[in-house]
Amino acid sequence: MLSTISFFALAIVGLGAVSFAVDADIIGVPGLGQGPGVIGMATAVAVFAGVEWAAVRLARPVYRSVWVTSLTTALAHLLVVAIGVLIATGDPVKALAAAGDLVTGGASLVILLAAAIAAWGGVALRRTRAQHPTWPWERDDE
Repeated sequence: MLSTISFFALAIVGLGAVSFAVDADIIGVPGLGQGPGVIGMATAVAVFAGVEWAAVRLARPVYRSVWVTSLTTALAHLLVVAIGVLIATGDPVKALAAAGDLVTGGASLVILLAAAIAAWGGVALRRTRAQHPTWPWERDDE
């Protein structure tokens, strides 16, 4: 759960930074609205959570799963945004243009990197067998 929240936070901050740096919208299709971007991000979070959950279920998860998680998340985001633009506009050219903007504008790279960082953190937490913090009086030191 912590890695999923971390992914969402890193992705939002990263996409905001990219939008601010290039002084343009992440999805630059005129008259589109926020629908495809919101649905794409919600799908990316759901895909990340599902793949990361499957990866850390193992007693000793491997760090190679980070690449699977990050690539799957970035591709799901890209595909769902393109399908969302296609449904919203009915124009396949605009859908391809939106997908191209995500790739060339750096948004897909931000999603990929945010997913990789958060997935690595999730695997690292699981491998170290980290537990929730406790107060000194909650320990059984008898």
